[in-house]
Amino acid sequence: MQTTTVQIPAPDGTADAYLVVPDGAGPFPGVLFFMDAFGLRPRIAEMAERIAERGFAVLAPNILYRGGPSPLVSAEELADNEKRGAAFGRLMPLIQGLTRDVVAADSEAYLDFFAAQAGVAEGPVLIVGYCMGGRSALVAAEAHPDRITTVASFHAGRVVTDQPDSPHLGVGAITGEVYFAHADNDQSMTPDQIKVLDSALEESGVTWTSEVYAGAPHGFTMSDTAMYNREAEQRHWVNLFALLDRFGSR
Repeated sequence: MQTTTVQIPAPDGTADAYLVVPDGAGPFPGVLFFMDAFGLRPRIAEMAERIAERGFAVLAPNILYRGGPSPLVSAEELADNEKRGAAFGRLMPLIQGLTRDVVAADSEAYLDFFAAQAGVAEGPVLIVGYCMGGRSALVAAEAHPDRITTVASFHAGRVVTDQPDSPHLGVGAITGEVYFAHADNDQSMTPDQIKVLDSALEESGVTWTSEVYAGAPHGFTMSDTAMYNREAEQRHWVNLFALLDRFGSR
């Protein structure tokens, strides 16, 4: 496969991104990959490549590009709980800047760039997101339901809020399937908030799955952080691959 770093013209500058295209003539169905709060780094490239190995083209943009190009944090900050918390605080203004309108505009730029790449199949894409990327993935799918039909969200926070534009209120726009994996005891997505999300999904009529990974902390998929949980990470791959298979066979 070919993994390259590319530059995407975006509404407020240029977003660096990983583009991974499998070997062969293609074209390959597309997967838009929204990173966690700590940005593009070897772990994100590794995860994108694992998806590409299953026959998908993958684009992983730096969705916090307004804060500058990757890397956004150091390996030392990722490995240490205290330093990781300080890095998260430093990035928080950028995360809070990802409003519904901003995510919608940015995602359109990502989708346009992705669609123009050689080897990428025409038609809608699947989007997968982690942590704050999980929330943004849902918002992007709601904004572009004809271009993003299927959503996978892992340990996302702030999916349910008391604001009129809370992401859970727009799930009825999704035209394909949505999968949510929640971390256990996650203050950014509490049991009560999960119940509210599940009710919204049920009422919307969309095909959905929402699961809590017992014993898994927020950020459980990221093997380069102190929050990594191997069992939950492996479970996430099983469920993501199953969703990818259903998406790819449509």
